[in-house]
Amino acid sequence: MPLKNKPSDEMSARAALHEEYTTTRPRSKALHEQAKKSMPNGVVHDGRFFEPFPFYVKQADGAYKWDIDGHAYLDAWSGHGALILGHNHPDVVAAVIAQARKGFHYSACHELEVRCAELIRECVPGAERVRFTVTGTETTALALRIARAFTERTAIIKFQGHFHGIQDTAVAGVKEPFHIPMSTGVPANTLRNVRLARHNDLDHVQQLLEAEPIAAVILEPAGAHSTVVPGDQDFLQNLRTLTKDHGTLLIFDEVVSGFRLAPGGAQEIFNVTADLVCFAKAVAGGLPGAALVGRADILDSIAFSGNAPRDRSKRVADQGTYSALPIVAAAGIASLEILKTGKVQRHLNALGTRLRDGLNNVLQTQSIPGCAYGSASMFRILLGETCAALGLTDGSFDHARLDRGMGTQGHDLHLALLINGVDYNRGLSTGWLNAAMKDEDIDKMVSAFDRALTRLQRDGLV
Repeated sequence: MPLKNKPSDEMSARAALHEEYTTTRPRSKALHEQAKKSMPNGVVHDGRFFEPFPFYVKQADGAYKWDIDGHAYLDAWSGHGALILGHNHPDVVAAVIAQARKGFHYSACHELEVRCAELIRECVPGAERVRFTVTGTETTALALRIARAFTERTAIIKFQGHFHGIQDTAVAGVKEPFHIPMSTGVPANTLRNVRLARHNDLDHVQQLLEAEPIAAVILEPAGAHSTVVPGDQDFLQNLRTLTKDHGTLLIFDEVVSGFRLAPGGAQEIFNVTADLVCFAKAVAGGLPGAALVGRADILDSIAFSGNAPRDRSKRVADQGTYSALPIVAAAGIASLEILKTGKVQRHLNALGTRLRDGLNNVLQTQSIPGCAYGSASMFRILLGETCAALGLTDGSFDHARLDRGMGTQGHDLHLALLINGVDYNRGLSTGWLNAAMKDEDIDKMVSAFDRALTRLQRDGLV
């Protein structure tokens, strides 16, 4: 491997990378300048902001999307994981078009919401009841409110590095350093009822449960931040027993992993059934829709009983103008009818293995320390240390180290891959595959990674 360039050379190489990206995307650059006049940073989502500017998509289809400057990208963002079937799946498109002609919003109940709930119950272990919402954030907030009401306890446990949306309670301990909330603007009093547990550390959870009554433990069962820090089956199974022993509800946040790992999500894969499970993304066919599912006795905390004093003071209130819109339910049904068989997930999981193996082979061939890891159809790239050195092969990993990622090097890799026609989650260097992808698309992604690393190594940026 060549000696790493001096800082001044790195700056020049990085500037050249930015220059190539900029000069080949003049229309995106101009549109971003226009956007900054109307929106903070010119974007609508933190994850879409990066330097020198984001590209703007004109259209998408299957596994690809095209920007307004004519560049094609293999889309490993896949709608932030929501488009598990890929862009414009014909069944989903047909369902949406058919429903659009019948109406967007009825301000009333409809048959589609009933069928969608039934499909979710067919797939998901322990889904005795379903409550539709719109976003993952809304769903986790409702789950925690219900848990507090049901147990008549206040404190909750969440894990370092696990992401449960942007609701106030959930911003604790998301990013390293974990003692600083993910966002400012959250009152300290709101976070006083949140106890932070160490990832996969059962002894620490037990200490917290024994210290005071806990309403619920909430976590991403497949691993923090979509497997940035992997989960563990033994831990989950023991956590299930521990929470039951303490009368504490177990909440799985399967906003990302739901219907992706398997029809029954992480619960099916790990053989652990939670009390409440939060879904979004794939549950609605890529449209804005979500659902909270779980035990009937818990979710019926929302139900009207006819007992006026109870319904006024003991019932959990929940209203959502856009919950289970007919057009969203139609997309969800079309998607779930396909996903319930498990065929898509088996295909995607095989592609995930093919991709991670290919990426690691490139790293080894180019003698660049690094690691591609993940599970099922999710992946993450981390340069600088091998999988063994990161402790990923034996489970001895440092949570904080995995959470920190690659810093500037991650930005360089992202731009180099964009130039080579691949898009993915820049912030975490993660991605989600979709069912429109084929073996040859995975091979294209590996080839693009090879070319990107060749350039970065040549320029002393890795």
